[in-house]
Amino acid sequence: MTKDMIALTPRMPDPAIVLAGLLAGGPDRLVGTEGEGAVIQLCDEQGRPLVSVEAPLLIQVEGEAERLLGAEPPRVPYWWTEARATTGVPEAERLAGAFAGRVAELGGGTGWPRAATASLAVVPAEGISAAPAPAAAAPAVDVLTDKVAVVIQDRPVVAMTAWLADAYRAAAAAGLGLQIVTPAGTTLSPAVRDSLSSWPNRWIVQDQRDGYYDGLTGALVRWEHGLFVPAPAEAAPPPDPRVTDAPGTGTPVARAYQEVRGDTGERQLALTFRAVHPADEQLVLGGGLETAWRELTGTAPAGWGTAEPANLPWSPRRLTDLARSRAPEPTWFVVVGTPQRPGLATIRVLRTTAGVEEETTLAFGYGPDEEPPLELLPGVAEALAVRHRLQSMLVQLRRARRDLAVPPRFEGPGVPLAFVLGAEEVRALPGDRARRTPLPTAPRELGPASRPALYYPFPGDPSDLSVWADFERLTRHLKGTEPEAGQAERV
Repeated sequence: MTKDMIALTPRMPDPAIVLAGLLAGGPDRLVGTEGEGAVIQLCDEQGRPLVSVEAPLLIQVEGEAERLLGAEPPRVPYWWTEARATTGVPEAERLAGAFAGRVAELGGGTGWPRAATASLAVVPAEGISAAPAPAAAAPAVDVLTDKVAVVIQDRPVVAMTAWLADAYRAAAAAGLGLQIVTPAGTTLSPAVRDSLSSWPNRWIVQDQRDGYYDGLTGALVRWEHGLFVPAPAEAAPPPDPRVTDAPGTGTPVARAYQEVRGDTGERQLALTFRAVHPADEQLVLGGGLETAWRELTGTAPAGWGTAEPANLPWSPRRLTDLARSRAPEPTWFVVVGTPQRPGLATIRVLRTTAGVEEETTLAFGYGPDEEPPLELLPGVAEALAVRHRLQSMLVQLRRARRDLAVPPRFEGPGVPLAFVLGAEEVRALPGDRARRTPLPTAPRELGPASRPALYYPFPGDPSDLSVWADFERLTRHLKGTEPEAGQAERV
């Protein structure tokens, strides 16, 4: 596995500290740059990178090192300096560890992982060479084929770091999939899970019993023709009597994925909503997210950034300025909460002919002794509809981890709690279609009576997946594709 080494320091690593770290490979080690100087590389004698070091990042948000590394950082603000060792070269791993250890020691901080960053000695690397870097590959890419870019990660949580975000964008621009390979003990950040939802993007977990499997679906996979693909049916593992309540699929599923935990009482409340704003100078993005966050937790988000760790204190104005500077290109943001109330959101901002589209996903985690504030949801929906040009919103509740990390095993889908249709969308539907639905419960009107949004509630049992059938009936009805009464019997 590729090794990432990180120095967490209260002081910014100045040029002297960085130079001392770079000398971990000896005074003759070649140094190169990538990413317009944002990445420094220690290279072998042929100029091929052994270690890539990203520019230090100032972290002003509490809890990010604990969330992503399980590490105890200095007090905020602190500096996060990350080094990535080239795959398959043990000396490169030691070199990255020595670099991070030196930076941490001279910067008055700590290195992660502690054992790998403990040595400050020069790493003898004479005669050591790395494999040729794939053409146009980002520093995070370990294997590049004509179908996918493969990234190998060995860290507690695979997050949407600047490294990984660059690899994802480069792969998408080249028409390639992104496949992330991890050991079995790794989890994903929700921000990464969302980016792996479409084929051939995959999260590949290395398993001692069954080889490799997809961490999001459990499907056994194998490497063929330049990418990981589903294994054939005959590759199905023998049944394991310890496995109960396994997900039903038609493809071979890894036994590790099927080992479902009992109900721990942990829950996640998830909101997905979309708004379209006029493109004017007064527009401030992130207001809808902040409103939902405050309504559900009593506080604003803690921080935001364009990658993980989120490094900036929450500021809708600064977020808007960055999105405006990048327009008409889309901009992606991650927003985080505090350790006391785990929360994570992503925002995608896109400039279109309709205006400025803002797509938001938001999730909060709750422990067995905490109740999700379901009674507040109608008020959240009304605030978004009245003040933030809400078009639509889906609210779900699921049995899943309080810390929001995505494990490589079956957790089960969410169950709809509510669907909300914005005032303009209600008005655009013919007649009383938005109000007269096939659901047993009438929708609730939100906002002004002359232009209301509509709130469609569903039963709130996270174990009742049949609610999805009701949700599908509602969406078909709103789109005008629901069969008329009696039509189903005639077919």
